[in-house]
Amino acid sequence: MPTAPQDERSWKFRNNLLTLSHTPMKYENPGLLDEALKHIPLDRIYGEAEDESQLLQAQAASLGKRPEWGYQDCVIRALLKWFRRSFFTFVNNPPCSQCGSPTTYNGHVPATDDEKARGGGQVESYRCTTVGCRWIERFPRYGEVWTLLETKRGRCGEWANCFSMLCRAVGGRVRWVWNAEDHVWTEVYSEQQRRWIHVDPCEEAWDNPRLYAEGWGKKMSYCIAFSTDGATDVTRRYIRNQAAHGADRNRCPEEVLMFIMQEIRGMRRENTLKDDRKKLLIEDEREERELRGYVIKTLAAEIGKMLPLGQQSSPSPAEQQKIEERQSGAREWREARGEAGRTHSHDSGHLPPGPPPPPST
Repeated sequence: MPTAPQDERSWKFRNNLLTLSHTPMKYENPGLLDEALKHIPLDRIYGEAEDESQLLQAQAASLGKRPEWGYQDCVIRALLKWFRRSFFTFVNNPPCSQCGSPTTYNGHVPATDDEKARGGGQVESYRCTTVGCRWIERFPRYGEVWTLLETKRGRCGEWANCFSMLCRAVGGRVRWVWNAEDHVWTEVYSEQQRRWIHVDPCEEAWDNPRLYAEGWGKKMSYCIAFSTDGATDVTRRYIRNQAAHGADRNRCPEEVLMFIMQEIRGMRRENTLKDDRKKLLIEDEREERELRGYVIKTLAAEIGKMLPLGQQSSPSPAEQQKIEERQSGAREWREARGEAGRTHSHDSGHLPPGPPPPPST
């Protein structure tokens, strides 16, 4: 039963989640969305989406089935490919702007007034490795999407923030997903599939929610999806086996988390029309069945392992999906974060000698 926070730790978590819940609200700014569309090669995106959509329809028709993805899904898929390959740049250590040499992490420095005005809450400092230069390079971590349209660079936080907004600009229903272990990504709603789809722009990953736990070897506790319609605990979508891949969920009791999710939903849907609220409630119930289904499948799979070899069921095509190691970010940075894959856990070896990797998403 949902229960209001009673202790300081629970109140702190509640307040943090309420603050995070404002992120997708920024994507509703009409001026921002108009500006975003100026940066997107719409003819290219819509052309690729139309080609893929027609191909999927033809393939489905030949099999007497419904296409797996609709046209709007194909638009987001085309946008995802363009965003990662042509638009945004992943930053490990920024190169020296004076001589182009590599830099090493030198700690945090205060943001300037200009950086603060442009959404730079944190600023990382890097020192040029060339003896005759030794320039100090500043790397502001901008959280303002207007600014990211100009800089077109960052790590996971900037990538997910900017990409989520661009998905909204082309008409997608968007969620910004926060993970307590310092990663963020996007979900978009597929009308064709009638469910929320995992999208990670850093990896160009589409509908691959097991990527983090089973590919990166990442232990996770909370995955919370925020949208203009509220908040949802979607951890079960990304952690299919809590015993193997889950981290401790100790920031508040589970009944308190349920209360917080309901509280944010209530705030976001307060002025929603009755028919729209009813539609959202149906979606909530459908998603809850989906998330419960993952738990049931995991239990069934564990039981199946106890059966004689000939009686075990074969995995579905979705379960056979290739789960890869993390591609974005330098190797030492991934290892320090515990995201270098199952065979490269940061607690099973040592980092190569050298300066510490950049500190955060």
